Amino acid sequence: MSTGVAPLTSEAAILAVALAALTERLPSDWNVDIKREAAAGRNRADAVVTITAPGPARATLFAEVKRSVVTRDLPAMVEQAQTCIEAAASPRRGAAKPLLVARYLAAPLQQWLTERDIPYADAAGNIRVSLREPALFVRDVGARRDPWRGPGRPKGNLTGASAARVIRALVDFRPPYTVPGLMRLAGTPSGNTYRAVDFMAEQDLLSRADDGKITGVRWRALLERWSKDYNFSKLAIGSTYLAPRGLPDLMRRLASLTADDEAGRYAVTGSLATPKWEAYAPARNAMIYADKADELVAWADLRRVEAGANVLIARAADTVAFDRTQRLDGTVIVAPSQAAVDLLTAPGRGPEEGRALLDWMGKNEADWRQ
Repeated sequence: MSTGVAPLTSEAAILAVALAALTERLPSDWNVDIKREAAAGRNRADAVVTITAPGPARATLFAEVKRSVVTRDLPAMVEQAQTCIEAAASPRRGAAKPLLVARYLAAPLQQWLTERDIPYADAAGNIRVSLREPALFVRDVGARRDPWRGPGRPKGNLTGASAARVIRALVDFRPPYTVPGLMRLAGTPSGNTYRAVDFMAEQDLLSRADDGKITGVRWRALLERWSKDYNFSKLAIGSTYLAPRGLPDLMRRLASLTADDEAGRYAVTGSLATPKWEAYAPARNAMIYADKADELVAWADLRRVEAGANVLIARAADTVAFDRTQRLDGTVIVAPSQAAVDLLTAPGRGPEEGRALLDWMGKNEADWRQ
């Protein structure tokens, strides 16, 4: 979608572009009737789109349009459309569904709507409409980034060391607390903390009071969202090893490591850490964060291999993984919140183990959350 066209600053312009794109993608022998409705009263949609297939079958989409949308806006928009549908109930309308329209709908918003089978269309060419009667499925992928997004706005992801520390603090510590209080818990700069909090609030991952205080955190959803931007395996690329005497021997060697040893700081994550909280299945691989990876490899007598590795090492001198570590039979392990996100991005059965750990965390919150 070119940004050289009209800036689409009005909802009317956004609606016109999005509905035109949707109409173009329907079968040529289908009829589309668009009725723009004045935004007067709670029970009036921004537009009513009636789609008629060859024959008597038809469906009606009640459009709600907003220039800029974040995740927390979606439930209210859907509720408003449903209110309009109920107020306009008529056998002549046929099947009725909401249609959410915006200038740009980011991938997390599209996923939220798709999971609930709610039709959407944006002015950047992202469209999904699924109807049972008449049978119709329209899906198109447009811009993957907001074409109208200007410089200086908060980035739309949770990458970077500061974001990681903010997330871990939000998950590990129960609110309420202020953003300055969160900065002290996370050890992060003011600007980075406020930007991360604003982004997470927009994504409906945390709630705030009128005075800005953080009052609630959807910690499981936050960890799952973080796993889209944070990946242990990427940190460990090229650092694959074999523990020749097996993982139990490796854990015993790590347990004997002291702060004075040259191998430096380390923390075990993934499957080897989960027996501290929830034993899922015998670990097949070791995932380790290390300050001094080469020294740790030599100290533990690991062998670098290209295939058949059972040890991955993330070379990270400064990482949130070292925050709030614990001990398992003398071995340093990460906190459960870190282990969970690492498992969610691990290969093989890792994501399944990660979800099992999240289930345990949900049932035993008092045992790990401060």
